[in-house]
Amino acid sequence: MTCISNMSEDFGRPELSRYSRIGLLGQGAYGKVYKAHDTVSGEFIAMKKTLHDFAREGVPTTVLREICLLRELKQENIVNLKDVVVAENRLYLIFEYVEYDLRKFMKEVLGSLDSLQIREIIRQILVGVYFCHSHRVLHRDLKPENVLINPANMQVKIADFGLARVYQIPTRPYTNEVQTLWYRAPELLLEVPDYSVAVDMWSVGCIMADLYRKAPLFKGTNEEEQWVEICKVMGTPTEATWPGLSQFRNFSFLPIHPKQDLALFVPQIDPAALNLLSLMLTFDPASRISAKQALQHPYFA
Repeated sequence: MTCISNMSEDFGRPELSRYSRIGLLGQGAYGKVYKAHDTVSGEFIAMKKTLHDFAREGVPTTVLREICLLRELKQENIVNLKDVVVAENRLYLIFEYVEYDLRKFMKEVLGSLDSLQIREIIRQILVGVYFCHSHRVLHRDLKPENVLINPANMQVKIADFGLARVYQIPTRPYTNEVQTLWYRAPELLLEVPDYSVAVDMWSVGCIMADLYRKAPLFKGTNEEEQWVEICKVMGTPTEATWPGLSQFRNFSFLPIHPKQDLALFVPQIDPAALNLLSLMLTFDPASRISAKQALQHPYFA
């Protein structure tokens, strides 16, 4: 409840008249995001307008969660929430403006990147993820659209904490309806209830593969097809590679797929990068590399 009471202090801050809208950046289930000019500071900002009527419907849980977490997570690789404003019975979240998300960046700029620049992008993502995990926060929706990048200085920012949450040790059951399908960890596909930080590391691995391939590695259209797409590349897991696998509620005996050489699917990747990628794309969450361990990997030497 501390966050809610603190948030109410923003209600008396300057009205939206200080912000001059420039154009629509994007739209999702919970709101629209505009590019705007802050006439007081002279900076460009990103303004997220929630669609829910604050007076009639209250504040959506996802928005409250995002505000609470971003107030605590102040780090250079995490997008900065600058202000929260209430106007016309709606909440407006004011963020620093970053020119590209990684999906748009990959489409428009990626062809000119070399392996060192790709490595720097992955490093910054991992630094941000490690900061979240060290503060016991699961992001739960890491994907290129939620990673921002400024091509002028290659600064990376993790964004959109609407599905993020604080986790407890020992872990307790959480919802599995998180993470975009192509970046969803195997334990979420099998609806394992007590998942933890390893779900984010699988997503980082998928993003890393995207950067080298210039296209997603696993592109299922539903959960079952996503599971099959993963197995076609990584091989069908067994009790030997993932202890306890057969006890999961949604486990089914799928056609056996042998493990493939990951290098065949991620061309032009060097051996150190390939090794790190394979450690992130490990079926067993207990064996999957952590963000801290990944940052110490020889790939970044």
